[in-house]
Amino acid sequence: MSSLPASREPGRYRVELVCLGNICRSPMAHVVLEQRLADAGLADLVEVTSSGTGDWHVGNPMDRRAAATLTAAGYDATRHRARQWAGPDDADLYLAMDADNLANIGGPGGRIRMFRDLDPLHPGDDVPDPYYGGDDGFEEVLAMVELTATALVEALRRERPWDTTEP
Repeated sequence: MSSLPASREPGRYRVELVCLGNICRSPMAHVVLEQRLADAGLADLVEVTSSGTGDWHVGNPMDRRAAATLTAAGYDATRHRARQWAGPDDADLYLAMDADNLANIGGPGGRIRMFRDLDPLHPGDDVPDPYYGGDDGFEEVLAMVELTATALVEALRRERPWDTTEP
């Protein structure tokens, strides 16, 4: 992936993760990325949000299978409430979970990209939607999310996009 977009607010960087309903993939990525940022000492510099392109689940917690998968791996899945994507106004970087989500939010380009553009093994691939499958789909998504979140944190450390407001 090319360099990260610059921050629109010096000293702070905002990343929004987007999927379809904001109850499986993007909240899993949200929880993992926040933990990775905290572990790296970047939690005060990088804000993470997540949303869905649809409104079916607004206000609901994440899917019970997504929460169980995160909890079993040692993450806190209790704070999430689904929200709908409101447009590319607040974040510095929007990361869509699949090609359909990417198209729905107007990407690719600029601040809108695929989440797995940062995946060192399968850059640009979709994060498959585990909603209609079994528990193993959620475990597969978690492995993808952990790998990509680690790469994103490394990119943030390396590039420090919050240090500049240049386009």
